[in-house]
Amino acid sequence: MSNRVLLGMLTPSSNTVLEPITSAMLSGLPEVTAHFGRFTVKEISLRAAALDQFTDAPFLDAARLLADARLNVIGWNGTSAGWLGFAADEKLCASIEAETGIPACTSMLALNEILETTGRKRFAIVSPYLHEIQEKMVANYNAAGFEVVAERHLNDRGNFSFSEVTEETIERMCMEVAEAKPEAIAIICTNMRGAPVAERMEKALGIPVYDTVSTVVWKALRMTGVDTRRVEGWGSLFRELHG
Repeated sequence: MSNRVLLGMLTPSSNTVLEPITSAMLSGLPEVTAHFGRFTVKEISLRAAALDQFTDAPFLDAARLLADARLNVIGWNGTSAGWLGFAADEKLCASIEAETGIPACTSMLALNEILETTGRKRFAIVSPYLHEIQEKMVANYNAAGFEVVAERHLNDRGNFSFSEVTEETIERMCMEVAEAKPEAIAIICTNMRGAPVAERMEKALGIPVYDTVSTVVWKALRMTGVDTRRVEGWGSLFRELHG
């Protein structure tokens, strides 16, 4: 069984989307399985209690339990670095690897890598988040040398409620930001059903659509040497940037 590829995913406790979508993405790769470790996340806001959900301790507690499964990689399947700052995810990855000996990646660092590698730094953001969260994300991206040319958000503090946003709503938001002619559209939230709409939105709009559940799966597969072109029907990301 040495050919097995075991992907760990750190998962917000109130998330009901990323697990089934991740498993569906991997369904055509019989040697690859995803394994999930939860920690408490119930609200996305800038309140102190909400920010405290993303301190290192709960991440590392969950990562240690995942590490018992002898994983090849551990991914943070979440987007908190969007408003906390990307250095938070860089620090988290280093801490997970130091604690468990397993390499780590995150949804947001993977998204940034994709935008940098493709040169698509003029992009649009679609999310369900509060005004204050969206403003932080736009500011962080602009400060990092990207240009957010359009955005749409639902002003929801979630987190469970994000899973009830319909695909039709996400598609409408993508169509609205596409009017600004971005080089790419980023759907930022791992508890929203952005990944299933990516392929058809790309065909309709002619613009790459990067969902943050997809980005961490893409990065985890690349880190384990799996050819991402084998992931079919989930957007151009897996075909265009393969390894």
